[in-house]
Amino acid sequence: MPEIKQGNNKFYVGEEDNPTAEISYVPTGEKRFIADSTYVSDEWRGQGVGKQLVERLVQHAREEGKLIIPQCPFTEKVMKENEEMQDVME
Repeated sequence: MPEIKQGNNKFYVGEEDNPTAEISYVPTGEKRFIADSTYVSDEWRGQGVGKQLVERLVQHAREEGKLIIPQCPFTEKVMKENEEMQDVME
C-alpha cells in the first residue's frame, strides 16, 4: 500500500505537486472540514486507496476535534457505508 502524506489541507500519495491520489478539504469555521474532492489515478484505482484517504481524513478530524461535511460524493459514500466513521460526519 502507498504512503499517505499530509499536505496543506489535503492528504495525498506521490508528490505534493503531482499526486497520484489525493483527498482535499477546506477548513470551515472552528469545528468543521468540508471534504470537497477525492482523486485516485488509474494506477491505484480498485486497491482501496480512496478509502484509505478518507480514513486518514477521519483520523485527522478526530485528532483536531472536528466534524467532516462530505461534499465529495465518494467521501460521503465511504463514510455512510462505514459506521465507525460516522462519529465525525456532519
